[in-house]
Order: sequence, then structure tokens, then C-alpha cells
Amino acid sequence: MEERYDVSSVEGTWEVARKFAEELKPGDVVCLEGDLGAGKTTFTQGLAAALGAKRAVTSPTFCIVVEHPTERMLLVHMDLYRLHDADDVLTIGWEDYLARGAVLLVEWPDRAGDLIPPNAWHVKFTLGETEDARVISLARR
Repeated sequence: MEERYDVSSVEGTWEVARKFAEELKPGDVVCLEGDLGAGKTTFTQGLAAALGAKRAVTSPTFCIVVEHPTERMLLVHMDLYRLHDADDVLTIGWEDYLARGAVLLVEWPDRAGDLIPPNAWHVKFTLGETEDARVISLARR
């Protein structure tokens, strides 16, 4: 089942993220899908805030992996853009993070290939008709 949200502000994106945070369980993998600037990092900021993260969330584009300890669980924000395949993804600690019960928030999840579990969350961001408008679709496949 897919849920769809039309948002028109950062606050709207954060509200969707806050509701989504209630669904997360340790070991979940969340695939963040969408164009550059579509809202993936903004959503992650809202999610981390809802879970009580103390540190600011920025895009992990250059460092690839950023850990965000929260009151409920460890969030691990990964940007796989610079990686080539699942073997590369394994070298950054994928299995270790899952063994620790971390929630993996994965940008460019196609790079992980078969490492993405069949029950992963898929959060898709689509640009809307105005500069601030976004459509956020949430599904567990």
C-alpha cells in the first residue's frame, strides 16, 4: 500500500517525516528516491528531529555515510551516488550497521542492488508544480 502526501513547505515535509518516524523499527532500510533537490535530506532532517537526534543533518554526498544517534535508534544516512555496486556498499559497513539494528536511510539505493531487502521502505520525492511543492510517496514493498 502506498501513501501519498502533497506538501508545499519544509514544515510539511517534516510533518510527513514525523509521522513516518512512528513506523520505523530497528533494522529497517529506507530507500530515499528522487531528483537532486527533491527533498531527501530535508525529509531526513525531519525524521532525525522527530526521533530526538542532537546533531544537525546535512547531505552525506561527500562523506558517503553519516551516523545520527537518536533516543530510539541509530539512523545511518547513506549517499551511495559515488559507489558503483553492492560490493562497494558492503565496504562502508552495510551489514555491520544492520547487525547493530540501525535504520539505514539510503540515497541512490539502486547502487546497493540485491542488498536492499524486499521489505524495505521506499520514499519517493517528486517535484511539484511550484518551487516549494513536492509529492512524497511512502510504500513498503
